[in-house]
Amino acid sequence: MSQAVVALGLAAVTASGCVWYVPALADLRARADRPVSRRTAAAACLSGWSTAGIVAVLLLVAEAWWIPSAAAGAALTAALRVRAAVQRRREMREAARHWAELSRQVPRPGAARPSRTVVAVLLGAGLAAGSATAILRVAAGPGYGMDWLAAAAVSAAVVGLFLTLAIAHTRTAGRGAAGRTRRPQ
Repeated sequence: MSQAVVALGLAAVTASGCVWYVPALADLRARADRPVSRRTAAAACLSGWSTAGIVAVLLLVAEAWWIPSAAAGAALTAALRVRAAVQRRREMREAARHWAELSRQVPRPGAARPSRTVVAVLLGAGLAAGSATAILRVAAGPGYGMDWLAAAAVSAAVVGLFLTLAIAHTRTAGRGAAGRTRRPQ
């Protein structure tokens, strides 16, 4: 097979390779909008396709120069591609480290005590205080039928106060927990 036929085939393959080297050229022109690894990979793509184009021309013009040109272009393309892979791996590790820092749970002061315990203590204390108030009110002396009603109203008010505190605590604790992210395990 003559070199002219090989040059023609290589030129046709190089021309059809535009689906790879045109986007690579766009990546290089985007500069800082693309990651460094992507720009290096684009440079490797362009060097490989330009090597193929240069070799196609050298096959027609000079008989012996196409071999060292092809070897140099292939070496440059391989070196750039390896460098792009190393950069990509470094970027992925850095991104993973950043995501890990973002997903860490930040401890808040006062968040160490469980919310269930606080609610149970508030409800228990409210019921005990309400019962004690009713018992003391009744034991204070004999009275008319209205002492029972007053004792029940005062004890219900004390229980209601503690119940309100428990509900306020659960709502406050719930809002704080919704703002935090859970740590993946």
